[in-house]
Amino acid sequence: QVQLVESGGGLVQAGGSLRLSCTASGSISSIDDMAWYRQGPGKQRELVARMASGRSTNYGDSVRGRFTISRDNAKNTGYLQMNSLKPEDTAVYSCYAVITDTTFAQWTYWGQGTQVTVSS
Repeated sequence: QVQLVESGGGLVQAGGSLRLSCTASGSISSIDDMAWYRQGPGKQRELVARMASGRSTNYGDSVRGRFTISRDNAKNTGYLQMNSLKPEDTAVYSCYAVITDTTFAQWTYWGQGTQVTVSS
């Protein structure tokens, strides 16, 4: 059994910064891909940032240059550093991970989501 738990969301003024964390716990052999998605009010879910096991990254066009994805494999934790936040970044941010468990089966997991609200 593996769980993803996010933290770090909250309310911030435009131009401010937040760092989200996503920690995986359970019977983990390796974390392969890790990504952050978001869904704003009345919008479809969109990819914010993704980091593959080889550490290659890709970002959504609207956040490139402002957000940075990183991970600490020793802590089974991924991070999303968000700078220069804009009101349009307001959304529920969810962590997604592809994890190989201790039986060497590969599964996908989602966190519960964390609210980020950016005030103007």
